[in-house]
Amino acid sequence: MLYAALLTIIDAELNAKVRPAHLDYLDKLYKENKVVMAGPFADKKGGMVIYRADSAEEAQALAEADPVVAEGARTLELREWNALQFPLA
Repeated sequence: MLYAALLTIIDAELNAKVRPAHLDYLDKLYKENKVVMAGPFADKKGGMVIYRADSAEEAQALAEADPVVAEGARTLELREWNALQFPLA
């Protein structure tokens, strides 16, 4: 299952400090096939991570362990995501 984590920056200074650990964490999970893709929004107010997990609980644990969330630099909104398979017809 896929889960979209919307990560809104609430403390820009703390976010800048924790961002290297955040990127290392995402890279590690990507290598473990737990992150599908991730990146910042163009407005620079946060970003999104697409997690691959066996359950909502696993996805929640992965997202909450992200340093930007764990340290309080960003809020977390996690939603299960049903990606469309193209072509549709």
